[in-house]
Amino acid sequence: MSTEYGADQIQILEGLEAVRKRPGMYIGSTSSRGLHHLVYEIVDNSVDEALAGFCDHIDVTINADNSVTVIDNGRGIPVGINHKAGIPAVEVVFTVLHAGGKFGGGGYKVSGGLHGVGASVVNALSEWLEVTIYHEGKMYRQRYERGKTIYKLKVVGDCEPDRTGTMVTFLPDKEIFEETIFDYDILKQRFREMAFLTRGLKISLHDLRPEKPVDREFHYEGGIKEFVTYLNRSKTALYPEIIYCEGEKDGVAVEVAMQHNDSYTENTYGFVNNITTPEGGTHVMGFRNALTKTFNDYAKKNKLLKDTEKLAGEDIREGLTAIISVKIEEPQFEGQTKQKLGNSEARSAVDSVVSSQLEIFLEQNPTVAKIVVEKSVLAQRARDAARKARDLTRRKSALEGMSLPGKLADCTDKDPKNCEIYIVEGDSAGGSAKTARSRATQAILPLRGKILNVEKARLDKIYGNAEIKAMITAFGTGIHDDFDITKLRYHKIIIMTDADVDGAHIATLMLTFLYRFMPELIRQGYVYLAQPPLYKIEKNKKVWYAYSDAELNRILTEIGRDGNNKIQRYKGLGEMDADQLWETTMDPARRVLLRVTMDEEASSELDLTFTTLMGDKVEPRREFIEENALNVKNLDI
Repeated sequence: MSTEYGADQIQILEGLEAVRKRPGMYIGSTSSRGLHHLVYEIVDNSVDEALAGFCDHIDVTINADNSVTVIDNGRGIPVGINHKAGIPAVEVVFTVLHAGGKFGGGGYKVSGGLHGVGASVVNALSEWLEVTIYHEGKMYRQRYERGKTIYKLKVVGDCEPDRTGTMVTFLPDKEIFEETIFDYDILKQRFREMAFLTRGLKISLHDLRPEKPVDREFHYEGGIKEFVTYLNRSKTALYPEIIYCEGEKDGVAVEVAMQHNDSYTENTYGFVNNITTPEGGTHVMGFRNALTKTFNDYAKKNKLLKDTEKLAGEDIREGLTAIISVKIEEPQFEGQTKQKLGNSEARSAVDSVVSSQLEIFLEQNPTVAKIVVEKSVLAQRARDAARKARDLTRRKSALEGMSLPGKLADCTDKDPKNCEIYIVEGDSAGGSAKTARSRATQAILPLRGKILNVEKARLDKIYGNAEIKAMITAFGTGIHDDFDITKLRYHKIIIMTDADVDGAHIATLMLTFLYRFMPELIRQGYVYLAQPPLYKIEKNKKVWYAYSDAELNRILTEIGRDGNNKIQRYKGLGEMDADQLWETTMDPARRVLLRVTMDEEASSELDLTFTTLMGDKVEPRREFIEENALNVKNLDI
């Protein structure tokens, strides 16, 4: 390889002072999300070594003290003196903002990371950080505390002559972060995704904090083809092959894997230099264009469609799982959140590679082509039926002056900021909630029974479902392509179900509907889960409510465990009278609400969770429950 990676390829752009003052500017937030970004930044540097062809194993350990150690077998950060700074290159990387081999210095052709600010930002936001470099038979080490160098780079021992690589250990700073406890599952999901995207790279993850340490290894020789198989495991694939396209055009390396399944939702994920792009961008546009054009051309040529017929892109993509991964030297991201690719060359590169290779695949696999075209035609018919149902709803609304569902008890305040709607399971709980509520700001919509499982239904069935129609009309935003957040009538949508397995199922059905058809409501933080109490404790005419078994035990310990305690276990909302329901679950001054959030960076795992829980396949659901049973905070909810 001709690119040099020595001490002088590390370029310096600016100083590090502002990071501790405004950490959110550099890592997004000081919440759990920002905390985990620290690990990604260090690991991304090792992945860059893998992309450059110099590293095939990354080892990540969450230590007992909640510090994290990342070891790779790459070339090792250069230890020579950087002549612009007059200090070793490794010290520049960890103490100078925007220093690294990613700014056109010839160190890396492509790279991920937070635009190359990684190592120094992690250093600035850690109580301490220690870096060890293995190079030419020597171990070099340097330590920093809150970004300040504690001692000069020094040789601390010998290593095997052929060993190279970098080891970084850091402890996040409690002064900066709201919480400093790493979540094993969040890291596990991210590293699984990284390993899928970097074919052949092995990522090991160890958690030394539990009594019995946990170890996982992610290594996929099949790369993104295996990623598609993994994402489709809770669905039934329509054909056994994974369609795979790979090529390069205009300096953009393109890799695409896809397969249709029997579901009705499209799950397409775009990545640029291994970084997820939740808002898509030019690479996803190029893919969709190629898919629509190639399938239509093939269907016309092989008389699978009449000359006047044409398949719409969204119909061809119904039930499609696809991964689009591009590697590009200078990615340009659009939007405030930098989650959308803007490079025009990515569009034409993906379009060109997918068009040519998909055409060959369809010619060689006519059965697959026929299956997809037939599914697309069915999707088109369902979409037409859904449009008619939607138009009918719109016409009726216009004639009736946007009449709200009959069973909705609306609030009198018309400012959405002040208003909240409780979606309540069953008429009896609905009756109590209507009596209990504050009429000015709280609306109640009772639902009869379990709503339609949208994971197993097309759009026409969804528009025909009375319970779902009632929700759509009450919220005011419309769904899917018609969705308009500015028309939202309530800034709190609160799902209130019984604290039992049935209630949890109903809540999951509702969240599935919102996630699939109104995701912006979740993104913008408008969706909540009410937390009704599990127990009522009475003693000497005093009353306490407990929302978990742990809280029950705490209250009983405080008041004394004796025969005077009267404990009632609530099986459902209907067991509470209106006053109790108000006091425990609906009074803004005393209630507990859980806000529903979604992590855009883990969107593939989120999709998989909904499909696993709500899809047809029993085995993946059983595995999911077994794997996650120990993490459940309250088994009744």
